[in-house]
Amino acid sequence: MQPWVWIIIALCVIAVVAAVAGAVQQRQRARLRDTFGPEYDRTVEARGDRREAEKELAGRYQRRQSLDIRDLPEDQRARYAEDWRGVQARFVDAPADAVREADTLVAAVMRERGYPVADFEQRAADVSVDHPGVVDNYRRAHDISQRSAAGRASTEDLRQAMVHYRALFDELLGSRAAGTTRSR
Repeated sequence: MQPWVWIIIALCVIAVVAAVAGAVQQRQRARLRDTFGPEYDRTVEARGDRREAEKELAGRYQRRQSLDIRDLPEDQRARYAEDWRGVQARFVDAPADAVREADTLVAAVMRERGYPVADFEQRAADVSVDHPGVVDNYRRAHDISQRSAAGRASTEDLRQAMVHYRALFDELLGSRAAGTTRSR
């Protein structure tokens, strides 16, 4: 065969390989977008690089697969729902205390379900795989809780924190029977 035929064949092979690689990358990107929802865009923006963000999200997904996340039995869901109602009732008289208790209660539910809870950023990353629609609420609530601890949160901020914690709490509790509504 002529050398130019080999060159054409090589170029065709390269084009096919590039097309397949592009299709695989698009499929992975679509899977990550479907899995992470708004968290995908937030991570891309925070990283400033789509590939880095996708690598991080894929790592979160793999880490989550290694965790033993379980549903809560009905009696525990009912107990936590009752605890939440108590936290909400205390908000009227002691909003900062109620926000701190809400943060603690959300962490307790996460721990009970099997999420590691030692580090907030890791906790948020882990929960973003299963609850991408509300993980931003969790970050906002936690930020307000931190500002409250430093004396820099208004009552309206604290009210917003409770709303944000409630959205994640409902998702984590995972039961409409417990008087919650899913926000996803």
